[in-house]
Amino acid sequence: VQLQASGGGLVQAGDSLRLSCAVSAGSGRSFGSYVVAWFRQPPGKEREFVAAIRRGQGSTHYADSVKGRFSISRDNAKATVYLQMNSLKPEDTAVYYCAADAQVILSSVRDVRGYGHWGQGTQVTVSS
Repeated sequence: VQLQASGGGLVQAGDSLRLSCAVSAGSGRSFGSYVVAWFRQPPGKEREFVAAIRRGQGSTHYADSVKGRFSISRDNAKATVYLQMNSLKPEDTAVYYCAADAQVILSSVRDVRGYGHWGQGTQVTVSS
């Protein structure tokens, strides 16, 4: 499984960005069978959960810090997951990573250890 994250950049507080994560599913599995999540790693801090979208009807999960500002969605035809980020704040500055796994259980959706496949990361910098 290969993941390619893109869409990061330098923006001002209050601006919006949309990140994309293109997923090349492994043999024998379709994109739709993967739970896909976004994590971020601020400078000098540990990687933290941002949002996830599950299989099937695509129920979503968000970190409290981004709820109401960020929105995760998936386009199964394009095998791509998006993270729409609105009302960005300086504290959103981080390297953003997408992650995927076909066997994530509900209790591990927010856990870095629940995902076996990771993209390379894309930098998001929000200036005040």
